[in-house]
Amino acid sequence: MLLALGSAQTYAYAFGSNNDREMQIITVSALPPEGRETLHLIKRGGPFPYPRDGVIFSNFEKRLPKHERGYYREFTVKTPGIRNRGARRIVCGQPVECYYSADHYRTFRRIVE
Repeated sequence: MLLALGSAQTYAYAFGSNNDREMQIITVSALPPEGRETLHLIKRGGPFPYPRDGVIFSNFEKRLPKHERGYYREFTVKTPGIRNRGARRIVCGQPVECYYSADHYRTFRRIVE
């Protein structure tokens, strides 16, 4: 999967959801180091450390813009000191939009460069 990320300032606001809410954004450089590594693996197409990396993210809570099923894929962002997958994820739509969640999908920030 090849991703091309846009540009903006860290924690600026951008419109990005179907229900006209504002969605926060985060720059790649502001991601935790493990998030930057996960994004690098996504751009390279893997290999991924967790078996569930790359599975369909269904967006049941509709916190991301609406798309057909299968559009979004989720990837684990390692959490230091945690033995399981933890709560941090990057969810990407094809081909160019990625979102970071530090709280297991309760909130998302669109990732930009």
